[in-house]
Amino acid sequence: MGKGRRDDRIGALPDDILVNILDRLNVPDAARTSILSTRWSQLPAKLSRLIINAQDFLLEGVSNTTCWMMKWFGSPGEHTIRFLSAAFYLRDDVLVSIGKAVGHTMDDLEDDERVIRGREFMRFFDACQDAFGGLTSLDMEDLRFCESDIFNILIAYKRLKHLRMTNCDSGDPSTLQIEHSHLGELSIAECSFEQVKLNWLPQLTHMTFDDWIDYQDPLVLGHVPLLEAVSLTNVGCSFHKLVKLSKFLSGTSIRVLKLVFKSERIWVQLECPTESLASV
Repeated sequence: MGKGRRDDRIGALPDDILVNILDRLNVPDAARTSILSTRWSQLPAKLSRLIINAQDFLLEGVSNTTCWMMKWFGSPGEHTIRFLSAAFYLRDDVLVSIGKAVGHTMDDLEDDERVIRGREFMRFFDACQDAFGGLTSLDMEDLRFCESDIFNILIAYKRLKHLRMTNCDSGDPSTLQIEHSHLGELSIAECSFEQVKLNWLPQLTHMTFDDWIDYQDPLVLGHVPLLEAVSLTNVGCSFHKLVKLSKFLSGTSIRVLKLVFKSERIWVQLECPTESLASV
């Protein structure tokens, strides 16, 4: 057998096997194979599993890979992406730039920086609604939205099952109202919302709410028939409004309730057993 034929053993494999091999590589390495031949250049567009991290593209020599990604995402194909995970930075100069980042994030963002990042996220959201319509998990951090932005995000991401927001708000203290038919887990931490109302979440089972700002009931439970676990954490102060669990949990079937009040001592007064508290 000649050397040329030995070198072409991998190339002789059918496309589905080659794509299965590429699915096991990270995105930059899979993209680099497109330079091997015309046939190989068409294979990355058939990948069904993509894990994209901006850090992978900060190394020297990957600019062509990034350009390929942007071109590929801009051209819908016939093949379905079954798993997509993306971590990237929002940039003023390149709106839809998955995998291209040159800056570093900051731990503590000033209000104006959160406003800028909130606007960039919404520009990205507006440009890519079709691409991420099947999103099932969303993690948002250090963003300031306009009042209707979160509502619009929840409408667009109809299949969303997990939502986490950290250090997000809508400017002046406002009420966050949430309705979604598939959302099963919700986490809100260090967000400056005056109140969070879970109006209609028929599939919600787990809720985490950390560090609210106001003195009224921080969380209003609407239609949450499957909610079974709630975690509330805050710096408890003596001047905060009394939280009456029998009223707060009315109409729910919560089995696990975690209460964490940091800082000042908190007086816990036992209530008479009620139906809503019987399962806690």
